Amino acid sequence: MSELENNKTTNTVSPLLGEGIRGDGQAKWYVVHTYSGHEAKVKVNIEKMVENRGMQDLILDIVVPTEDRVEIKNGQRKIRTSKMFPGYVIIKMIVTNESWYLVRNTQGVTGFVGHGSDPIPLTDEEVGRMGIEKVYIDLDVEIGETIKVISGPFEGFMGAVEEINKEKQIVKVKVSMFGRETPVELEFSQVDKI
Repeated sequence: MSELENNKTTNTVSPLLGEGIRGDGQAKWYVVHTYSGHEAKVKVNIEKMVENRGMQDLILDIVVPTEDRVEIKNGQRKIRTSKMFPGYVIIKMIVTNESWYLVRNTQGVTGFVGHGSDPIPLTDEEVGRMGIEKVYIDLDVEIGETIKVISGPFEGFMGAVEEINKEKQIVKVKVSMFGRETPVELEFSQVDKI
């Protein structure tokens, strides 16, 4: 076998183009840094490439978080939509070499938030606070039971459940403050069953 033929058989495809899963194979939310003002364009470009390459099972959702603000100009109320995080796009994806490569090489993307080629996913708490995805909690408590507050301004307090709203994910609890019972509304994520 000649040296040229030998080289042909040993050449391999770049590892970045492979299918290897980098994390635990679970879809998580990642933050992608973009050129400022290019967020919507990046979202559209990634969506087109995902559709063209049939990667809907790897890249599940792309969000440019926005918020509506009411402005009053010349006595007129106007609602203006603005980006919550200019220069960033949030993507729910399973990180494989292929999905990482697609996102990273999209025009307008400067990189993932994380260490080099190792993006860091958002925690469930961060996702909830950003309002990207509603995380439903199945709180197994009944009216009259005692719960403990695990986060927020009432952290460490104990209280008796008065009302449960599963749809809004809110529980009304009576906590003892300054020697008297005070009703407070808490999110399911802020309490834990004892």
